[in-house]
Amino acid sequence: MQESGSAVTFAVKVHPRAKKNAITGELGDALKISLTAPPIDGKANEACIEFFAKLLKVPRSSVTIASGHTSRSKVIRVAGLSAEEVRKRVGM
Repeated sequence: MQESGSAVTFAVKVHPRAKKNAITGELGDALKISLTAPPIDGKANEACIEFFAKLLKVPRSSVTIASGHTSRSKVIRVAGLSAEEVRKRVGM
């Protein structure tokens, strides 16, 4: 997890088409997350943004995918929270 200015970035490994949206563990320095959405037409990306916005209790506009739009490995960027705050809310 890296903090730069007013944003935090962290790596995630996405498992699409899962039974439910959840954090399922860690893989190296990345969070493993399961999403019910299929990886078609950006649906999994939208679900990923939605999932972290709800989990971190921030507006949807504060969560973006910094890299990995077409990959299962993504870097999520959250504006307006410290790394400490993200760790607390995610439960890391």
